[in-house]
Formats: sequence, C-alpha cells, structure tokens
Amino acid sequence: MTKFSWFRLVGFVEGLSLITLLFIAMPLKYGADIPIAVTIVGSAHGVLFLLYIAFVLFMTATVRWSWKWFIGASAVAFIPFGNFVLDRKLKNADFTQKKVGEEMLGS
Repeated sequence: MTKFSWFRLVGFVEGLSLITLLFIAMPLKYGADIPIAVTIVGSAHGVLFLLYIAFVLFMTATVRWSWKWFIGASAVAFIPFGNFVLDRKLKNADFTQKKVGEEMLGS
C-alpha cells in the first residue's frame, strides 16, 4: 500500500470511530445508562485520532502540502463525516501539482 492509501485508510477508520462515538456510544451512555460504551469507544477514538494527526503531519512533510491543507485536514477530524469528504477530495486530487493543498481546499 502507498502512503496515500494508508493515509486514506487511517482517515476513514478515524472518521468511523468519531461517528461511532457520537451516534452509538454517547446515546448508550446517556440514554441506556451504559457508560462503558464511551470508555471503550472513546479510548479507541483517542488513539485513532492521534494516529490520524501523526499521518497528517507525515503527509504534510513528505508531500510538501501547504499549511492550509494541514489545517483543513486536521479540522475534518472534529467534524462528523468530515474525513469522508476529505477522502473523496484525496481520491480525486491530482498529486502531481506543487500546490495540491490549496487546490483541494478550494483556494
């Protein structure tokens, strides 16, 4: 697998963990009084979030994407379904250009 494939995979799994935390674990905690769901899913999400941010830093450094791209790629980790939108942009992006980050964010 290429570094882009790994980045997209980590982003997908991290995005899925955020959705699981917000839409399954949190309702279980507050609606069904099962706090262990947030403990387990929240811990997994925390590890995946750190891994995702490490990959964002790695990709920014190795591909030399702009800081604007770095901020955008980091921000989507806080938005439900944001990683899936970024993944689509990554899938359709032309990585041969020097200013890929700025093009991807619509500048």
